[in-house]
Amino acid sequence: MRISDSQIRLVNSRIEALLKAGNFYGKKLKEAGVTSVSTPEEFEALPFSEKSDLRDAYPLGLMTVPEDQIVRIHSSSGTTGLPVIIPYTAKDVEDWGIMFARCYEYAGITKKDRIQITPGYGLWTAGIGFQAGCERLGAMAIPMGPGNTEKQLQMMQDMESTVLCSTSSYALLLSEEIEKRGLKNKIKLKKGIIGSERWSAKMRARIAESLGIELYDIYGLTEIYGPGIGINCKYNTGMHYWDDYLYIEIIDPKTLKPVPDGEMGEIVITTLVKEGAPLIRYRTHDLSRIIPGKCPCGSRYPRLDTIMGRTDDMMKIKGVNVFPSQIEEILQAFPEVSSEYQIRISHLDGKDTMRIYVETNGSVNFAELADRIAAKVKSVIGFTPLVKVVENGLLPRSEKKTKRVIDERYD
Repeated sequence: MRISDSQIRLVNSRIEALLKAGNFYGKKLKEAGVTSVSTPEEFEALPFSEKSDLRDAYPLGLMTVPEDQIVRIHSSSGTTGLPVIIPYTAKDVEDWGIMFARCYEYAGITKKDRIQITPGYGLWTAGIGFQAGCERLGAMAIPMGPGNTEKQLQMMQDMESTVLCSTSSYALLLSEEIEKRGLKNKIKLKKGIIGSERWSAKMRARIAESLGIELYDIYGLTEIYGPGIGINCKYNTGMHYWDDYLYIEIIDPKTLKPVPDGEMGEIVITTLVKEGAPLIRYRTHDLSRIIPGKCPCGSRYPRLDTIMGRTDDMMKIKGVNVFPSQIEEILQAFPEVSSEYQIRISHLDGKDTMRIYVETNGSVNFAELADRIAAKVKSVIGFTPLVKVVENGLLPRSEKKTKRVIDERYD
């Protein structure tokens, strides 16, 4: 899906603003002698922007309007290097709210719903984005924020919450607590809006079945407004994204060339109307594909497939490139194991070792299951891991995101 004439006109207005501001991307454009683009080919020749560029601009070097027009900043949740500070104008905040309300509508949520918001507030974009969209829609926001599971469950019952907004990790933790306490008949939840981390089909099925709710994937990243730039509809054939605010390309991460619709690659996003910190051809490093054709729901908005992982997720073990998604896919073929797993990589006696921890119930022969999983992993990635099978519930649960890969080689 190539960029349209109307989208090119919007890109040119952002190019003009970036050149005027003279920030990092404005300088890139100036060095390349670019003042505008007129064709898809010219657009695809524009330089990419990267997270490292954004870090180098710390604290307010991304600002593309006068400071008196900035009403808020948010920061990425990354744990390495300088944080990325994203400034927002009043219109950016309003646009984000419009997109987020649209997400709720696509999930079939109405003004009559009561939305329990568990993602974090503050510098992170999550909680406040979920709330702004809720208020714009006209539904009742229950702004819990993360943690305090006891209070979450009490409010869920007392307020008769109908929608849960959370990470998949916290949705799983809550579903297990609800089961454990026998609260399922006291909970009125109908839908879950889940974001912030990739989750497996097995985990999705487990949460949906445990809570008896419909689940929706919401997509977003701090650099591009935050969550709310895309969501799947009831047909669950991919996430609709808002191409009146964003242009999305999928590129081959090696050649950096756009790939045809339907082909897997890296998501690259251009903001079409963002004022505070517009980004052109921003490499997200998220892996997905644009789904060709129309959705059964009839929406005009294009669709992205589920996020399959990240280009920087790759682990190099014993000279072999391994992605967590490969391990996840293998584990999904074993109905005996739960959705939870953990990978630990260490360097012992001069060689790399990969240990995979999985959960199952007490009716299974742990040693025999571990051998079968190890053999399957070897057939796919070429070396035998150490597999440890534990009882359901023993692996860590999280109120935010679950850390599934722990590389101890560099500790």
